[in-house]
Amino acid sequence: MLQNLEKSAWHVRTMRPLSRLPRLQLLILTLVISVPVWAGTLTLNLNNADIRVLINTVSEMTGKNFIVDPRVKGKVTVISSSPSNRDHIYEIFLSVLKVHGFAVVPSGDVYKIVPNTIAKQDNIRTLSEVQIYGTDEIVTQVIEVKHVSASQLLPILRPLMPQQAHLGVHASSNTLIISDTIANLNRIMGIISRIDRIGNREVEVIPLVYATAADLVQVLNSLRSAGGQKGQPPPGQQPTLVADPRTNSILLGGNPELRLEIRALIAHLDTPVTMEGNTEVIYLRYAQAKDLMTVLSGIGTKQLEAEKELKKGASAKPQFDIQADEATNALVITAPPPIMRSLKNVINQLDIRRAQVYIEAVIAELTDEKTAELGVKWQSNTPVDKGYFVGTSQPSINLTDARVGFNLGYFSGGSLRALVQAFAGDTDTNILSTPSLLTLDNEKATIHVGENVPFVTGQYTTTGGSGDSTTPFQTIERQDVGLKLSVTPQINEGDTIKLEIEQEVSSVATRADVEGLTTKKRTLETTILVDDKQTIVLGGLIKDNLKETVSKVPLLGDIPLLGHLFRSTSTTSNKTNLMIFLRPEIIRNRNTSLRLTNTKYNYIRQMQRSTGTNSKSGGINLLPNRDYPLMPALRDGQPTEVQESAPQTDTNDNNQTN
Repeated sequence: MLQNLEKSAWHVRTMRPLSRLPRLQLLILTLVISVPVWAGTLTLNLNNADIRVLINTVSEMTGKNFIVDPRVKGKVTVISSSPSNRDHIYEIFLSVLKVHGFAVVPSGDVYKIVPNTIAKQDNIRTLSEVQIYGTDEIVTQVIEVKHVSASQLLPILRPLMPQQAHLGVHASSNTLIISDTIANLNRIMGIISRIDRIGNREVEVIPLVYATAADLVQVLNSLRSAGGQKGQPPPGQQPTLVADPRTNSILLGGNPELRLEIRALIAHLDTPVTMEGNTEVIYLRYAQAKDLMTVLSGIGTKQLEAEKELKKGASAKPQFDIQADEATNALVITAPPPIMRSLKNVINQLDIRRAQVYIEAVIAELTDEKTAELGVKWQSNTPVDKGYFVGTSQPSINLTDARVGFNLGYFSGGSLRALVQAFAGDTDTNILSTPSLLTLDNEKATIHVGENVPFVTGQYTTTGGSGDSTTPFQTIERQDVGLKLSVTPQINEGDTIKLEIEQEVSSVATRADVEGLTTKKRTLETTILVDDKQTIVLGGLIKDNLKETVSKVPLLGDIPLLGHLFRSTSTTSNKTNLMIFLRPEIIRNRNTSLRLTNTKYNYIRQMQRSTGTNSKSGGINLLPNRDYPLMPALRDGQPTEVQESAPQTDTNDNNQTN
């Protein structure tokens, strides 16, 4: 009875004649077999054919007898571009069956084709050692685990296997029993071999072959953080992960049992790339892509040359190229994995937020000038053609000689005959300039406050026949006059700052004895080393000039008392004090930047409010209904949208129309 039941449930498919096949299937077989069967090779191409057609073809090609389960149904498509031998055809056949959810189970001289969900319960082969090649044949493998618990491997390996596969554990012998395809079984065996290691050390070093240590540690830490508190070990017993970029290794510490799952993840993630030269796009946060491209190209080229020396027999040339995309500030790198890891490490160290330096300078100049003049000038008539001339002023004195002060003169005959002068002047100048500027570390910053003054460098005039000037012109050269400060900071260890400073202060001075404009210029160029937030003096000038001039008539000017009538004395004293101070401050974060900005912003705003409050009319002169402009207040480091006005006095309020 059992024999009859088996015959009714299974259909024995042997090498039946082709004449029994339907006409359409016979036509398909005639088209797909492009080489005679007796030649030993076959080019297999099927397009949406019945699966039983494929089973008949493989049976005739390989000489195997198949028993087909009634549940084995469906359409298959096989595309092949080259002939295959019998063994290769059979491997293709197993792969097609796996794709459609079926498997082949050997049973003596015949092979049963059944759904793969029940194949593991049938008489499949049991391997004694790992196959070095991968096929889709379903087999059973017994794996002995030596250094870790097989029960701990069970929840780790289960997600890596298909649903129809079987994974069991025998606790007493510490073995794993796996039923799956040979190809997937080889992959599972490779993972187990990397996990099954001696783990009695507190810290172990896991070298990586393909992945980058820093990236893998970041992924593992993110995964552990996202797992929540459920199932987490108590504080102090959690595994510790540290990346060593120099050796591309991961340092794993903690309880040996807790390290097992992490080792499995590392073994699963440390997989090779699909091609020798991979391409990645790295977006930069702070550095400029075009600047880093030159540095990375040099590093990558040297490493590529070093690898070529080590692999002189290698025929293929690895791909290496670096391009900068300025629009997105990104680097496009094509390089082998070892060079890619090295370049990423360099990028991570160079693409950092650079510190800034805020520099305040104080330029103070004090000038004290005192002038005194006392004397008598006289002269006789100025001869027109011939005659004698007597006087103490040469060539002659006139009204233009009279200066501010006391002047007493005698005028006769249309000219000034005598002039008594007494003059005293006192000029004090106090100039204070406080330029400030902000710049990045190792970046030059310049501030210039002044005017562009024209200087006449030449002129040309031609005189026509009537004596009038024609086509006159002048050549003019413009020069910047004012305050200029250029600073290049470099932040060193210990918050010390190296400063390269170029400072210039120039102004226009008018002199009676010089035609045109005269400029006074004070220039300072130096390199200093100063601590953070330290005020330092850069240099200065202390100048004291005393000039005394005596004009007199020989002999007569030396007579006591009476000699003052023949003598003129002028004394000038000029004292100048110039000092330059500088104070740098390092800005490493947003809070320091906001503090400095708020201080300067509120200072200027308070000056605007004081200007509006001190106005006598309470508003703008002659425009009482208009208010002084006022910068908006800062809130959370940002100006408010509504612009405020300077406060008005009661007088301004009374002038408004209700």
